[in-house]
Amino acid sequence: MKPWFYWILALSLCLLVAAMGCAVLRLLKGPHAQDRVLALDCMYLNGMLVMLVMGILYDSTSYFEAALLIALFGCVGSTAMAKFLLRGEVIE
Repeated sequence: MKPWFYWILALSLCLLVAAMGCAVLRLLKGPHAQDRVLALDCMYLNGMLVMLVMGILYDSTSYFEAALLIALFGCVGSTAMAKFLLRGEVIE
């Protein structure tokens, strides 16, 4: 791997972690439940991107599988939370 590519990946990891930190603040401070759900969506999306960047950095396919699982569970969780906020129940 070229040195400049390594530094770009390291910088992107730092920026993604900073974005996750901002999402955690919004999750803790959010005045409404919708803000907290949106912050949780942002956190799982950033977590998935961190896994993808780490997969590129370490040249391992395990990270890509973990990112796929994070995306799957995050999508299902977001749908369940949205349904709960709209109707007050998840299972009808």
